[in-house]
Order: sequence, then structure tokens, then C-alpha cells
Amino acid sequence: MTLALGPALLFCPADRPERFRGALEKADAVILDLEDAVLPESKATARGNIIDADLDPDRVIVRVNPPDSDAFVSDLSTLAQTDFRTVMVAKTQDADSLDAFDERFSVIALCETARGIHAADRIAAHPRVVAMMWGAEDLVASLGGTSSRRGDGSYRDIARYARSRVLLEAGAQGKAAIDAVHIALDDIDGLAAEAEDAAASGFAATACIHPNQVAVIREAYAADTAAVEWARSVLSAAESERGVFRFQGRMIDEPVLRHARSVLARAR
Repeated sequence: MTLALGPALLFCPADRPERFRGALEKADAVILDLEDAVLPESKATARGNIIDADLDPDRVIVRVNPPDSDAFVSDLSTLAQTDFRTVMVAKTQDADSLDAFDERFSVIALCETARGIHAADRIAAHPRVVAMMWGAEDLVASLGGTSSRRGDGSYRDIARYARSRVLLEAGAQGKAAIDAVHIALDDIDGLAAEAEDAAASGFAATACIHPNQVAVIREAYAADTAAVEWARSVLSAAESERGVFRFQGRMIDEPVLRHARSVLARAR
């Protein structure tokens, strides 16, 4: 599964319009954030900034406030005054709440609470949903926890479960999955490792919160030369084989060939 926007999606606070164009130039798409990045007293101004934004709507995602919040209705009214039609719904917790969007909109459901992860299968099946994303910090907070990561930087088991569930439920419905942000801005090696794992596992993109993270994510998702050459070679060899065959010391069957096709898809 692919996400046409590209692998590096950069969040930008909607109350900082001077950053909009630069963020869009640096990343594959910009996520204009009306939720956590904007203080309650600044949300009205932020909505005005989105209405005034002169940006390519095909490369803009607007993150709106949770459907059960007072701000959600105002966010929908704002979207109606723009050409932006790809919407990330913060703290999506049930599929029915997405009925607020008509066929004009494509929804990225952000599952980042215990209820949202529990309902991920039903949310992924909603006809407006084109992609799923998960979030670690809000999830752990919804459980009464204090940290999504261990001292060595690795995710705790509950976060790993949520990540896997969102990926699986998105895939089961033929939808794209987006990996969570890496909030440790100076941990470039950790970001690279997570993004490489995301790409290998089947995520279509990784969200980020700083422009310096974009190049790291793009490199992680790009197929390396050796992998591309192997994919081309094994697919070429498969044209003259029937069923399972041996190639370069490895057993090759249809699942492996699908892996090879995915490698070439990322190389395009």
C-alpha cells in the first residue's frame, strides 16, 4: 500500500502561518495542526490562518480536534471554507464519529487512546478513511501511564501493540498506515531505526515534528541499490519458473515476490 503524499509528513502549528510554505517545501506533505500544537485561546486565529493559506491542497493535511470536543464543529466549518480535503482526525475513538465527513473528504484516523486502538478495526473499515495513524504519548496517558518508552528509548509493550494493531487493521482494509512521530529531536539514530523498521513492516509514511527529521525518514523509506537490483533479478527469474524455485540460495515463493514488488514500488 502506498500513500501518494510521500513518506515524510511534517506537522506545523496552524497558529504559525509564516512556517506553512517552508514546511511544505521541506516535506512531502504538511500537516497543519489545529489540535495539540495550538493553545485554546489561539485556535480561532489558527482557523483563520488555514482559511487564508495559499497552499497546494493535494499536499496539505489538516489535523482537527477530536470529534467529541467543542472545537470540532468549528474546525469543520473552517474546512468548508477551504479547498483542503484531507483531514487527520485527532483521538478518533469510534467509527460513527467519522460520519461527520461527507464524500468530499478523505480521512486519516489518528488512533491514540485506549478506546481508539480497541476500535481500530471498525475505524479502518469506515468508507471515508484512507489511512490510519497511531500515537504513543496520548495512548499511554489515556491508560494512566507516564511514559511510552523505556530508558533505552525503545517502546513499551503497550505502544508496540498499538503500533502493530493500527498497521494490521489498516492493511486488512487496504488502507495506508502512518507511523507515529519520534519526539526525541536529537535522537537521529533512533529515528532512522524506527523509520527503517516502519518501511520494512509496511507503513506508508512516518510523521515528524521538525524539518531536520524529513531527510532521515526519506532515506529510510527509499529502497537501496542492492535491494532494487535483487528485486529486479528475482522477478525476472520468476518469469521462467513455475511455483516455488531457488534463487541465489534462497527459496522463492509468491510472498517473497510480493516483497520484491514492494521494493520496486518504493524505488519509483
